[in-house]
This record gives sequence, structure tokens and C-alpha cells, in this order.
Amino acid sequence: MKTLSDLTRSAKNETGKIVSVANAADEEVLKAVKEALTESLCSFILFGNENDIRTISNSIGLDLSSSDLKVVNEENDSARAAVEAIHQKKADILMKGNISSKSLLKAVLNKEYGLRTGKILSHVALFEIPNQDRLLFLTDSGMNIAPTLMEKAEIINNAVQIARGVGIDCPKVAALAAVEVINPSMQATVDAALLTQMQKRNQIRNCIVDGPLAFDNAISSHAAELKDIQSEVAGFADIIAVPTIEVGNALYKSFMYFANAKVAAVVSGASAPIVLTSRADSAATKLHSLSLALASLKKF
Repeated sequence: MKTLSDLTRSAKNETGKIVSVANAADEEVLKAVKEALTESLCSFILFGNENDIRTISNSIGLDLSSSDLKVVNEENDSARAAVEAIHQKKADILMKGNISSKSLLKAVLNKEYGLRTGKILSHVALFEIPNQDRLLFLTDSGMNIAPTLMEKAEIINNAVQIARGVGIDCPKVAALAAVEVINPSMQATVDAALLTQMQKRNQIRNCIVDGPLAFDNAISSHAAELKDIQSEVAGFADIIAVPTIEVGNALYKSFMYFANAKVAAVVSGASAPIVLTSRADSAATKLHSLSLALASLKKF
């Protein structure tokens, strides 16, 4: 799989899935819904102000009479309604609409009707970067500020689950640091080495972890060769696991603004995949993210 379009085509294999959208009254969200229906990817339950949803749908040519669409008028708490649909097994994927991430995640973490599993929630992004020969996962660039060693292990497990869903049976994970040698003064290098050993002891499964690796030798086999790094991961990483949110966020935005990358992103670790895109994201990004969520259901 080399493009996010390949991902969308792959997602068609997950038939009969239902997406619950919190406050669907958003033009880019509904454009993504329209495209998903055109591609026969899934069905939707649209929660929010029904009049607003219908007005926007009319303006973009979305036919709300489709048997694959259900509009639920919920003006007070669309986040709760959308999450409860997942909790009650009426839907398979949660999608953010015109609502803040904070409000949606508050509902996700509710002890009564939420989607808690006991796992850490983490952000998993998948990039299509021009002139690269493969898609690249990045985690965690949006949820966990300064994860502990054990939280980093859970973050890797979450990303591996998503990667396996898109067909990478044993993803190669680069535990990122500024350098590729262990320096006790740099905690990221120590944690990376411990994560590598944890994978070798089967505390992290279904992947190969190596670190510390600097970014260049994680993705470039040439850079790894020049530094004489002997590793199954160096130069061939499928997943970049960053030490802190600042590193992840900077890489995410560098890929987008400097490399003109395309992206799909989900939140993993809940009882269902969560499409938690920015309200400023395009319909294409939302569609790609929905495709990633659908593909990841293979391993849920």
C-alpha cells in the first residue's frame, strides 16, 4: 500500500460498518460523508441540529434520503449521543464533526456510557509523503504530552494495531531520539533502548522495535549505512514513535507544510476507532481518516 487512495480502496472490504458522527452540521464533514457513500464505504448516523444538517446537505448535493444515512436531531449533547451509539453497539466508528476535541473526548471517557478500555488513548497518523516509496505512521503527535516508558509501550501497541489493520503484519517501529546511541543524560535514548528490549521480551508484540534511532537513520537506509547501524528497522521504519508531543507535533506539521504530505489520522485505544480530525481539515483528509478507521477495524 503506497497511497492513501489505496487505503480507501482497501477500506471497501469492511462492509456493513456504521459511523456515528457528533455534530455533523459541518460542510467538510458532510462532503466526506457524501464521498464515502459514493465509494460505498459505510453507513452513517448523523447527530446534531437537523435543520443545519439539511441546509448544508442541500448546498453540497448530499441526499439525506439514502438508506445508508440516518439523521438524529440532537441539539443539546451530540457528543454523548454519538458516543452512546457506539457504546450500545449501534455503530462501529466515532467521527468528530463541528465540535471541539475536548467535548468529544470528555464523552469518550465517561465512565457510564463512554468507550474506555483501560488502555491509553493515543493519536496515530498515516502520511503519504511525496517521493517516498511507502506510507509512514507517526505517533503520538496529539494526545500524550510526555509519556512514561510504560505509556510509550502502550502508544506503540496502539499504533501497531492500526498498522496491522492496513496490512502491515509485523510493522517496524523506530523509537525516536536525537541520536542513535544511549546517553543517560537523554531520557529519550534510555526509554528507546528499553522499548527495544521490551519488544524482544514479548512485552510489546506483533512488531519489531529498535531504538534509539535519529530521524534520518530511521527512514533512510543510506543514512543508516553511513553510520554503520545494523538494524532491521533503520532505514525501513513503518512507524515513527516519538518521545514527546512536541517532537510529534513538529514532525506532523513539517510533513504537511514542507513536504506537502497527505494524512489520515485516528485515535486508538478506545473500544472503537475515533476519527478526530481538526475542524479545519479538508474533506479529503476526513475521508482518508475514515478509511484508516475502517481498515483498522480488522484488528479490533
